[in-house]
Amino acid sequence: MASVVRHILFLAAVLTAAVAAYAQKPVDTMTGIFDERIRSLQVHLDGDPFGAPVTVLNTDDRISISFDHLADDREYFRYSLQHCTAGWQPDGLVDSEFLDGFNEGTIDVYDFSRATLVPYVHYTLTIPNEQVRPTISGNYLLKIYREDDPETTVLQCRFMVCEATVPVDVRVAAQTDIDYNDAHQQLTIVVDTERAQVEDPFNDLLVVAGQNGRLDSETSLRQPLRASGARVIYEHQQPLIFDAGNEYRRFEVINEQYPGMGVEAIEYYDPYYHYTLYTDAPRAGDSYTYDRTQHGRYFIRQFDSDQSDTDADYGVVHFTLDMPEMPGAMIFIDGDMVQRRFDDNSRMIYNHASGRYERAMLLKQGAYNYQYLVVPPGARRGYTAQVEGDKYQTDNEYAVRVYHRRRGERYDRLIGYGSATSNQ
Repeated sequence: MASVVRHILFLAAVLTAAVAAYAQKPVDTMTGIFDERIRSLQVHLDGDPFGAPVTVLNTDDRISISFDHLADDREYFRYSLQHCTAGWQPDGLVDSEFLDGFNEGTIDVYDFSRATLVPYVHYTLTIPNEQVRPTISGNYLLKIYREDDPETTVLQCRFMVCEATVPVDVRVAAQTDIDYNDAHQQLTIVVDTERAQVEDPFNDLLVVAGQNGRLDSETSLRQPLRASGARVIYEHQQPLIFDAGNEYRRFEVINEQYPGMGVEAIEYYDPYYHYTLYTDAPRAGDSYTYDRTQHGRYFIRQFDSDQSDTDADYGVVHFTLDMPEMPGAMIFIDGDMVQRRFDDNSRMIYNHASGRYERAMLLKQGAYNYQYLVVPPGARRGYTAQVEGDKYQTDNEYAVRVYHRRRGERYDRLIGYGSATSNQ
């Protein structure tokens, strides 16, 4: 009998450990597409394609989400929201704690593509709306699924709701604590907490800073360097030093008849047009050249159309990077067109026959920004140094979020959002 009890206790301990391990496993909350027929996901402030997906609580701000489904006819898609911690993990709040209304809505705004070789249905959704309205600030994850299969997420995207109770001043300098006008840029962040009821700015705040929309190089600080009255100052801290990178590369595929910017050739192989970009080369050893870019964004555009969302067609874009193979390391394309993910869709593959890295991807007509990032063996972030180079003059866009968890509360408030562009 005693041995049976010991065996039961042992199994219970193993089960408890397994459950604990599972509970601690990070949940994938990155913006992403999980159905190969879903394309061209875009998330931004409604009315501002350059605007970050951040709204101010209790204002008329809305988040715009749009995507295409490659199909001849409409499918019925639904969506739900999940509130997340400052670190983008589910925080366990029940729906009534962060939403006004039921946590489920239908995507009713759609339109069919017109005269395209690749038929698709274009869907649009705005948050908040009559079905769903967030009632508290913080990080939100929106999940979209088919009406007849609610357990399978076809795409998900992040957005944020901000209280805007703390002004956030962000300054960028090329004179850093590790070099001077060389390969890095450094931030100074000043947060004014006078209206935010922050009891202990050295322990109750979390500041998150990112560059050009990249998630892999985002950094966070739990403690400031100092405070002066209500002003909380983050400066001369290692996490605020970023690789300077280089200007994003650009190309335009807006016309099937004439090659656009960065396009060497256009050919048709049933069922797609194929756009071959000019072969890229490493720029690390080149001098800096200014180019006005959109910091990794892309914009849907079809030549001579004022309704590009449904007039633009899809084609296969061929990327080529002429450089020796880097054993062990991986090279990825970075930009909003791949949702900033390091996966099979964005990974460059080395072709031993041609001696070059290659990748082909199905994209909608438009203007695109991209760059190449090298991920060393075992690393979880990409680096610009080996391919793009790090130039202190680079025009980078920085965004800073300030979170606050009040004593006794169960969620992270987003109380401030600020941004700055270097060289401005």
